[in-house]
Amino acid sequence: LLLLLLLLFLFTCFCLKMSGKDKLLAVIGDEDTCTGFLLGGVGDINSKREANYLVVTKDTTVTTIEEAFKSFVARPDIAIILINQSIAEDIRHLLDLHTEAIPAVLEIPSKDHPYDSSKDSILNRARGMFSAEDFR
Repeated sequence: LLLLLLLLFLFTCFCLKMSGKDKLLAVIGDEDTCTGFLLGGVGDINSKREANYLVVTKDTTVTTIEEAFKSFVARPDIAIILINQSIAEDIRHLLDLHTEAIPAVLEIPSKDHPYDSSKDSILNRARGMFSAEDFR
């Protein structure tokens, strides 16, 4: 988990440096995930009163999650979208359609659902770009 957070931090720094502007992280996650990132200072509300996070509960509809994801993708001030992998499964069709580098979409584990790299479509797409011989 520490390695994942370190990689996330480095990737965030790279994306923000490349953009040349202040960019935000967006979070779509369960209550514990969103609380942790909000306590870390990720939370923001723009001039249109749009938050950069969505707390998903058992009562949250898939439509609400889809709308939040589409909204975050369309916002020019968001560089990275973090989404719990268990929630990403509900909107996998949208994640598979997202091919832009920014905002980058990263699937993260939650307290109740460990990370499964075989389900991460973005990671699988990245693996397909390289062969084992590229690393020799």
